[in-house]
Amino acid sequence: MADHTAGIESLGDLAGKRVLVRSDLNVPLDGTTITDDGRIRASVPTIRRLSEAGARVVVTAHLGRPKGAPDPAYTLRPVAERLSELLGRPVAFATDTVGASASETVAGLADGDVALLENVRFNDGETSKDDAVRGSFADQLAQLADAFVSDGFGVVHRKQASVYDVALRLPSAMGGLVATEVDVLRRLTEHPERPYVVVLGGSKVSDKLGVIDNLIDKADKLLIGGGMVFTFLKAQGHEVGKSLLEADQLDTCTRYLREAEDRGVEILLPTDVVVDTEFPSGDREPEPRVVASGEIPADALGLDIGPESAAAFAAALADARTVFWNGPMGVFEVGAFADGTRAVAEALTEVDGLSVVGGGDSAAAVRTLGFDEAAFGHISTGGGASLEFLEGKELPGIAVLERD
Repeated sequence: MADHTAGIESLGDLAGKRVLVRSDLNVPLDGTTITDDGRIRASVPTIRRLSEAGARVVVTAHLGRPKGAPDPAYTLRPVAERLSELLGRPVAFATDTVGASASETVAGLADGDVALLENVRFNDGETSKDDAVRGSFADQLAQLADAFVSDGFGVVHRKQASVYDVALRLPSAMGGLVATEVDVLRRLTEHPERPYVVVLGGSKVSDKLGVIDNLIDKADKLLIGGGMVFTFLKAQGHEVGKSLLEADQLDTCTRYLREAEDRGVEILLPTDVVVDTEFPSGDREPEPRVVASGEIPADALGLDIGPESAAAFAAALADARTVFWNGPMGVFEVGAFADGTRAVAEALTEVDGLSVVGGGDSAAAVRTLGFDEAAFGHISTGGGASLEFLEGKELPGIAVLERD
């Protein structure tokens, strides 16, 4: 077996070898149109490297949440077409994962060729909780290849056949994308350069509990925005109107505020918010107005941090040497409520040090708001995986590659 702490080079000469690559190609679709190809573009370097090494590259991935059976709404065919465009070479597409089409497609590959198998989650063995069922499917996948490269960081927190079990059956290594993600995230948890600022947003406090627990004694500042901030504000005694509120997390937020004070960690909450009387939807024109965070009207809900808060957050990031950002500051998809997220993103582009955008909605916001991705130190491709790593959890898809 290969040295699982190493990268692709540990697999030796791959010319003529069939290499199964687990990529993360789970992109948003509008019908058959890909609306954000960021994950596909992130997968290209490893696939191209293997192709140029003369490997016969067999890519496997999922899209969406099909129920373990073929579903045309979740076909990877549009992804195969986009991947072909980005690679500048044909990508053969198998209409199944381990059936006749997959076998014929892989058998027809020449050195350097690339194929994409149909959605791996069309097979119920991929996500089965039964080790034997999952292992049986992994056996079939492994028959298609001589080696395995794990390059889908967005799925390494899942104990699934194409992520975990295949690595037990083939010489295996990390792809460049996964190796980079792991390296960057370890820099956030092991001796980060200071000042270290963590920016958290998104809808729910409950989604971020593990991250706050694990980073509250590592960060110098925690900046809180998004829908989750209203539970913090309520914990401070403020009324939050119709804003998103997790009443069962009020005691937790109170504890975090107290712990931060005891540890000398600054938690920065917005002093003003942008509110409306309704969540933006349909043809209704937004009616945004700025109010103090302690004076949200009973008939209003907060949808973004206000301009004063956006400026304060940017100032808090100005001297940072390490920044991790996960979660937008507001409903960035609607222009009237995008300014807070835009201000944070802009501030990250100016960081003199390591700036990490933690995947998920934060990565989508960067692209939606038109920022140059190269302006950030790192944009993670795995929101859930990034959070679990920073929570200190073991990620099965990483552990299996680093096993003795």
